Amino acid sequence: MANFDLMRELQTENGSKLVLLVMDGLGGAPLQADGPTELEAAATPTLDNLARDGVLGQTIPIRRGITPGSGPAHLALFGYDPLEFQVGRGVLEATGVGLEVGDGDLAARGNFCTLDGDGNIIDRRAGRIPTDEARPIVDRLASIEIPGLKIQLRHVKEYRFALVMQGPGLQHEIEDTDPQKTGVPPLPARAMTKTSEPAAALVQTWIEAATEILRVEPKANGVTLRGFSTDPRLPKFPEIYGLRSACVAVYPMYRGVSRLVGMQILDFDGETPEDQFSTVTENWDNFDFFFIHIKKTDSRGEDGDFEAKAKVIESVDAALEILLNMHPDAIAITGDHSTPASMRTHSWHPVPLLLWSPRNMRPDLQTRFGERMCEVGGLGTLPATDVMPIMMAHAGRLQKFGA
Repeated sequence: MANFDLMRELQTENGSKLVLLVMDGLGGAPLQADGPTELEAAATPTLDNLARDGVLGQTIPIRRGITPGSGPAHLALFGYDPLEFQVGRGVLEATGVGLEVGDGDLAARGNFCTLDGDGNIIDRRAGRIPTDEARPIVDRLASIEIPGLKIQLRHVKEYRFALVMQGPGLQHEIEDTDPQKTGVPPLPARAMTKTSEPAAALVQTWIEAATEILRVEPKANGVTLRGFSTDPRLPKFPEIYGLRSACVAVYPMYRGVSRLVGMQILDFDGETPEDQFSTVTENWDNFDFFFIHIKKTDSRGEDGDFEAKAKVIESVDAALEILLNMHPDAIAITGDHSTPASMRTHSWHPVPLLLWSPRNMRPDLQTRFGERMCEVGGLGTLPATDVMPIMMAHAGRLQKFGA
C-alpha cells in the first residue's frame, strides 16, 4: 500500500493537477486465443497517442489470482491496502446516496429480485426494473417499523436500494442473503458471530415484512441484502496526499467510497463521458485531484457484450480531448479490475494502466493502449496501491526522501 506517513511527510504543494480516470472493469480477454481484447478491439486514437508519449503497465488490485470486488479495488487505487482497510458494500451504497452511517450503525445494499410461486429466485435483478418503477416500491418499504430501531431506506438506481438501521447493539457480521444464483430461495440473514445474532434477527424481521409488502409486485416481489457493514473510519485522502480532491461519478457506490475517504462529490446532469469531463473542466480551478468513474465498461462486460464494451471505451476516447485541453500535469487511465465479456463477471486478470505526464515522462516503447502492450510496458506489473504515489511523483508533488 501507499505509505501514508511517508506521503504526509513528502507531500508538497506546487499547483499541479492530477486526474485518475477509471473505466470500471476495463481489463478484458479475447474471445479467441489469437483475437483482441475489448480494449484492443476498440478504436482509440487519443488513448493510443497518450500511450506513445506516456508509459504503460498493469496493476494487481488485491493480490495475484484474487478476484476483487469494486469497493476494495477502488480503495487500492486510492492507495489503501484493501486487506487492511475493509469496507462493506452496504456502507458504500448508503453513503453514496447521502445516508449517514455512523459508528455502530448497520448498512446493507438491497436488490429487488423476482421470485416464482415456490419462493425461488428466477431473476436476481428483477428484470433490471427501471428507476421510475422501483422508487415508489422503495417508498412503500420505508413504512416498515421495528421497535427500538430507526430505519432509513433510499433508492439507489434501477433494482438497487440502500438500507441503514440505527439502534443499540447492531453488530454487522451478517452473511449476505443473496445466494448469487437462480432456482433457489433467498438465504436467511445468518449471524457470523454470536454477538451479531440479535442484529441478524432484526434484519430477518425486516426482510419478512418487506416480502409481505412486495407480494403484489409482478417483478420486484422479493429482496436480497448484501454487504452488511458500518462506518470504517478510514484515513482521509485529502490529508494523506495534500490534495483538494473531487469525485465525478454517476453510480452511487463510487460516490460512496469517495465520500468515505473525504473527497468532495461533484453533482452534474447526464451520464455520458462528455458530461463527466465537462464537469471536471467547470471545477478545474477548485481542486487539485479529480477521480472520474466510468461505469458502463463493467456493465457491458457483465452483460457478456464484447462489442458494446469496446464501444463504451471508444466513447471515452472520443471525449478525452475535453480533459486534455485542461493540460493536466499527470493523468492515469486504468480500471479497478478486469471484467472480460467472455466471463460475464469480475476476474483476477491484471488491469491495463496508462500514465501520461507531459513534463516528467520517461516513455517506453509501446504505441497502443491494450493488454498485450501493457504487459511489457515500462511501469511493469505493480500493485494498484502504487498508482497514487507514482502520479504524485510525476506531478512534482513529492519531495526527496532523506539528505
